[in-house]
Amino acid sequence: MTTKAGNKSMIKIIPLGGLGEIGLNMMVIEYENQLLIIDAGLMFPEEYMLGIDIVIPDMDYIKHRKSKVAGIILTHAHEDHIGALAYLLKEINVPPRIVTYGTPFTLGIVRHKLEEKELLAHTQLCEVKPGDRVVVGPFDMDIIEVSHSVVDGIGIAIRTKLGIIVHTGDFKINHSHEDGSITDVGKFARCGEEGVLALLSDSTNVEKKGYTISDKLVAETLEKIIEKSKNRIIVALFASSIIRIQQIVEIAKAKNRKVVFNGRSIEVGVKIARSLGHLTVDDDLEIGIGEVSRLPDNQVLIITTGSQGEPMSALARMASGMHKQIKIKKGDTVILSSKFIPGNEKAIAKIINQLFRRGADVIYEKISDIHVSGHAFQEELKLMLNLTRPKYFIPIHGEYRHLTLHAQLAGQVGIAEENILLAENGYVIHFDEEGGRIKSQIPTGRILIDGKGVGDVGKSILKERRALSEDGFVAVTLAFDEETGIIVYGPEIVSRGFVFETETGYLLEDAICVILEIVEDIGPEASNRLEKIKQRLQTDLRKYFSFAIKRRPLILPFILEV
Repeated sequence: MTTKAGNKSMIKIIPLGGLGEIGLNMMVIEYENQLLIIDAGLMFPEEYMLGIDIVIPDMDYIKHRKSKVAGIILTHAHEDHIGALAYLLKEINVPPRIVTYGTPFTLGIVRHKLEEKELLAHTQLCEVKPGDRVVVGPFDMDIIEVSHSVVDGIGIAIRTKLGIIVHTGDFKINHSHEDGSITDVGKFARCGEEGVLALLSDSTNVEKKGYTISDKLVAETLEKIIEKSKNRIIVALFASSIIRIQQIVEIAKAKNRKVVFNGRSIEVGVKIARSLGHLTVDDDLEIGIGEVSRLPDNQVLIITTGSQGEPMSALARMASGMHKQIKIKKGDTVILSSKFIPGNEKAIAKIINQLFRRGADVIYEKISDIHVSGHAFQEELKLMLNLTRPKYFIPIHGEYRHLTLHAQLAGQVGIAEENILLAENGYVIHFDEEGGRIKSQIPTGRILIDGKGVGDVGKSILKERRALSEDGFVAVTLAFDEETGIIVYGPEIVSRGFVFETETGYLLEDAICVILEIVEDIGPEASNRLEKIKQRLQTDLRKYFSFAIKRRPLILPFILEV
């Protein structure tokens, strides 16, 4: 924890999430015995995480040092960067309150989230803008404008006695205001001239060669699709995709279509963006969802949520026929204007199939260029390296293959191999007058959120859920006379997700025989008899079912004395 050894300055960089995965982005920087937290993101559950709502980083390292947290700074408003903030603040936001810094749109989304969780009144938020210089404890930060798929994205340059640490945030490099914000390459270059100790750069799209395509080209594709359609248009996208929403609004206006915003997160994002001047919608262009049925189909354009297959989203309800106001009908054109996030493919495919069954024409990224990434391709990543000319390079934001490929890319532009620090979550990267190195590792991991439960579902619970989903369960009920030890009720067997009758015999009767044999083996004279019977029931029945039917259901014994 010490950041000075004698007269030597020391910096620690500790990723708690986002290195080795897509999402969960969270970084701690320690300097002068204080902590700066960059981002607090979540990730959506992977397929094996049955019943889990979201996943957040393990924050124990911060919780044990909460008195030394100088501040929190958020790079942009995507869930993988702000979605865990409320959980972090619940743990560490004790008086004096820790200040959370972010740009106006980012904090607009954050305020809404904190208000929902009844935390806003107890939280201190501070708006920053590109070009600002912000001092938080020992952290002297320049706020740098970057272009991303959400407005108000920033990178951060932190000045220290050892040099500048540059954190790019999520970024791409564009050269036109038509694409929204422009990445301030001049500012990054000036950091390079001053002397960058370490560059922490987004690795998400390192596999993609060349440059990201322009938002203008995507808008042209969308315009052609909308122009050809003779019926209703439904566009599903991320609520934070304000640049894309503005493009669609302009296309709707040019094609004489009224615009409907449907879905809670879309409505919130649009409201915040309009209040900040990021989005302009003429009053006579927007209509409410109740007015759709009064207009001809060729005059309606609906902007909605659900591009990732979220089960309760507006698009999912339309696809399943459960939406109260919008019923998909033959001739509707549905556009999914977003990238498929890894892990969501099956859910998205399900919705696409349902939409096709209802007669809609569905257009998505695999069949048309209707999405542009907000993450830099290889040539842009090289440019960032050349602009900042860092002494050390740390690839961030990506699965391990992304980090490795980005490290190789840094080697190609001249970064010395020994100065490329390929880290994962929990690695502690030290910098002092002797240089930079990965010196140690702290425990880290993932916390699973199930309803209101935080971290109470672990590997064993997931294992049980997986067993239940695959093989079901068998419940055995037995009651013994307390004095004689003779069975007075049962054995009764109830199962769910498991079939007793088989083509090879009567599994139920055979299972009862197994139970009675166990009871006979463990007679009334045995000490701790009920517990021993429970244990034998679980092991012997599982072995029997595995032998007889090649299944291993969860065995739930309910045994009592009366």
